Amino acid sequence: MNILKFVVGALIAVFATTSLTACATETYDPTAYAAIIDVRTPEEWAEGHLQGAVRMGIADSDFASQLATLDPAKDYYIYCRSGNRAGQAIDYMRSVGFTGELINGGAVANAATQLGLEVVTGE
Repeated sequence: MNILKFVVGALIAVFATTSLTACATETYDPTAYAAIIDVRTPEEWAEGHLQGAVRMGIADSDFASQLATLDPAKDYYIYCRSGNRAGQAIDYMRSVGFTGELINGGAVANAATQLGLEVVTGE
């Protein structure tokens, strides 16, 4: 029984470690992306978002139509509060035919660090 617990624990650890791309310490060139997309709510956006980002809230009723304005062959950098909604947005984007590179930037602070962009309020 202890061996089974160890194996299950090890598998969970491996999965968790390999799926934490949102927390990567890589740096990215913000000019390499057709858009930097914030998929959070308007309230979260107002509290602080990346300078130059566009808000396309995944919970917005017009999220699909907002995405339809984008070129699906281009590369996009997507972020949210933790990386969860960005991951959901990326999954949806792939399901509707986006073929470019889609980066999950994770949280605002992580995305700011990766892209070297300032977090601004308002707008």
